[in-house]
Amino acid sequence: MPPMRTLDDILEEYDFLEGDERYRLLIELGRELDEMPDALKTDATLVRGCSAAVWVYPTEDTGTAGGASRLHFLADSNAAITKGIVALVISAVQDKPAADVAAMDVIGMLSPFDLKNQLSSNRTQGVPNMIGLVQQHAARIADQEATGA
Repeated sequence: MPPMRTLDDILEEYDFLEGDERYRLLIELGRELDEMPDALKTDATLVRGCSAAVWVYPTEDTGTAGGASRLHFLADSNAAITKGIVALVISAVQDKPAADVAAMDVIGMLSPFDLKNQLSSNRTQGVPNMIGLVQQHAARIADQEATGA
């Protein structure tokens, strides 16, 4: 599968589109996520507070010797638009070092998409929870790297 689009590339296309075309772009982004095996869709990977079911699972690419791990997330949702929103969040953090992800202002990075005004509130209410879960995973992994655990 080709690498995930960057948030900047997605925003460039999103800004060009209007209304229903933006929904179609979100659905397309959701389809581009790496497939998440059903075995990983557990209560432990479920994001709380989302109107649809959303699962996020972090994996690590330890990369080169002495280098920081890069996080690669698998994610899925049972709703197409929500899955697209998940893809937006994941595109902001995908394959970046854990410490960087833990410190990112992901909500700020997503603000140009104006999701609150583009989508119904029940579609966006779980976004902060999803970002929180992603950053908790990243902080835990960054702490393990820092302490050598």
